[in-house]
Amino acid sequence: MRAPFIERRSKQADSRRSERGATMALVAVAMLGVIAMAGVSIDIGTLYQASAEAQRSADAAALAAARVISMSGLTTDPNNSPDWSPICGPPNQGINSLATQAAIATAQQNSVAGASNLNVTVMYSSPGGAANTDCTAAGSGFGINPLVTVSVTQSNMPVYFLRMWGTTTSSVTATATAEAFNASTSSLAPTPVSYATWPRCVKPWVVPNSDPDHAIPSPQSFISTATPGAIQDPGIFPTGVIGETFTLTPDCNVGSSSCSLISNPPIANPGTSTLQYVPGQVPPSATAVPSCSTSSSATVLDPYAQAIAGCDQTTQYRCGKMNENNVDLTEWNPANGDTTLGGQCLIHQTSGTAAAGNGQDALAAATPGVPPPNYPFQILAGGSNPAVTEGLTSGAAITSSTSIATVPIYNGSFINTGNPNPQITIIGFLQVFINYVDASGDVNVTVMNVVGCGSDPTATTTFTGTSPVPVRLITQQ
Repeated sequence: MRAPFIERRSKQADSRRSERGATMALVAVAMLGVIAMAGVSIDIGTLYQASAEAQRSADAAALAAARVISMSGLTTDPNNSPDWSPICGPPNQGINSLATQAAIATAQQNSVAGASNLNVTVMYSSPGGAANTDCTAAGSGFGINPLVTVSVTQSNMPVYFLRMWGTTTSSVTATATAEAFNASTSSLAPTPVSYATWPRCVKPWVVPNSDPDHAIPSPQSFISTATPGAIQDPGIFPTGVIGETFTLTPDCNVGSSSCSLISNPPIANPGTSTLQYVPGQVPPSATAVPSCSTSSSATVLDPYAQAIAGCDQTTQYRCGKMNENNVDLTEWNPANGDTTLGGQCLIHQTSGTAAAGNGQDALAAATPGVPPPNYPFQILAGGSNPAVTEGLTSGAAITSSTSIATVPIYNGSFINTGNPNPQITIIGFLQVFINYVDASGDVNVTVMNVVGCGSDPTATTTFTGTSPVPVRLITQQ
């Protein structure tokens, strides 16, 4: 009677042993699937990370190229495209233009998936126009609000688990477009816009709206009074304002205990290439002040000198806002030392001699040492440039310089003149290259850009930054 029972138990045990084997096989297959999916997720995550790195590389490269263009004078010159070649034209004897060089070098500094051997393509276009590797083919609109599009590709990225699907390598590509925006020409854009510019780090040399080198003996304006915000004489010197070189002289009597005005208001002096300035009101202390302006000399420690030598990010020069800024007639030393000490500190000038070649950066000239400089502007490193002490060759072309400064333009009238800090209305800015600063507080400059308050000076949408011609990203892919 017990044999059939024992037989049944034996069969049940065999069945369970058989099921255990099948379960183990299923678990093994499932584990392989889970591991494969985990591996694929790692590969996909790596690609996403690489894609984000490529986007950062493209963003930085586009902004770097746009920055080079913004310093070249192009944004005020829509009609001189053949001259743009050194900045953004085709390769010359195999050497890329400065903007293209800046884009490629910046992209290569941002590695993708641990590698910097990136494929970088730089294209130039005007708003609404076709893109081309040569900006001289971009049309006159490029000289208003130029666009730079940079594509960054990292090819042949190795993959591991995706090989199970026959994929051995992959690639990522990112694209970014940056714009150099000049508000004074915004009304000429294909789609007119209305913006104002409120730059920071502006130097406190407030100048009247008078161009000293045009329409002698009655100087014209930098900013048009007939069309508010527009540039009066766009284009290249001598017909235009870009490349014009003159000297800013303090409208303050030497030896006074304050800024005792020589002319009220300050004026341009036709035929002498001079333009008077008055000291702007600055905060008690500036920020980003270099060491040479914080020495033991009490004169150098003056807040006005610090605002020149460093970066005054506190004062907001509100372009187009009525009576929003002030000048400071209590500043006693612009003609006796403050401008000289702060200015020479700013540009790394090692001597008070009224000439270039004392350590400061310089603009490349058509004939070395003979103005006017080549257009578009190219900056050469001076012997005292900090980058030279770190290995850069003196005289090498560079894409940024502390010699580039922004100066406010006001409408020419003081409000509340009985106050030592009368109010003024800023109507635009000069972006200048400082050639040298002499011992009398005179500042020799070359105009790089003129920026008005835009087609609508009362615009509430504003651009801020350290340049009156800001650069911005407008697309990312």
